[in-house]
Amino acid sequence: MIRIEDIHKAFNGFQVLKGVSCDVDRGEILALIGGSGHGKSVILKHVVGLLKPDRGHVFIDGKDICQIKGTELEEMRSRFGFLFQGGALFSSLTVFQNVAFPLREKTRWHDEQIRERVLAVLDQVGLREAQDKFPAEISGGMIKRTALARFLVRTPEIMLFDEPTTGLDPVIAQTILDLIKSLHKDLGFTGMIVSHELSRVFQIVQKVAMLHDGVIRTVGTPEEIMASKDPVVQQFISGTIDWTVGHPSSELTHEEVTNRGKQ
Repeated sequence: MIRIEDIHKAFNGFQVLKGVSCDVDRGEILALIGGSGHGKSVILKHVVGLLKPDRGHVFIDGKDICQIKGTELEEMRSRFGFLFQGGALFSSLTVFQNVAFPLREKTRWHDEQIRERVLAVLDQVGLREAQDKFPAEISGGMIKRTALARFLVRTPEIMLFDEPTTGLDPVIAQTILDLIKSLHKDLGFTGMIVSHELSRVFQIVQKVAMLHDGVIRTVGTPEEIMASKDPVVQQFISGTIDWTVGHPSSELTHEEVTNRGKQ
């Protein structure tokens, strides 16, 4: 479903991706792990076509997303759901209005059709009672669930999760991951998830890829990764090394991504 072939990407002269390659099979969730600032979020943004590689290709269901644009690219993106780290909700819209937004913008559905679909999805994520609240009036966990509902409302085939539990306490973080696991079981989507919650994330994914020094160092099942003899993998899992790179050029803000998405 997703094939990443030898992608390279530099920001302001700093080489973030140095030939990344990996596959995600249809119906599979892949966890992308590695140190902060190493470019994991950059990979996700290449997959959805928000960034173009300096070299290499990203194939979605056999089509190179790096080579399409305009209406064709928009149609391809409609198959995706992308959960940003902060949720990226519209602060001036209620929970219901945020979730309804993609249907109002991208479909010709009648108001009653939209209402039925939005309420059904809000039920899935346990937010029906919060439908009239604004983002400032709800918790961080509810913001993440609202963002999740917003892209579920169009039943995407591919879901990308960028640190879905960042800033949440352990109990709420586990709730979000349990919800992703449940939705995957019900919907069978293909997914990629970036997270540092290794022990929890490993419970919901089928495959793990570790990004290190600009390339995928190893790929395997969660069990294979945990049992790896590679010292770099073991040091990362055990937390015995400070993996923070601190290159702000390797990560884009939501506003930068939004602007690129309009290009």
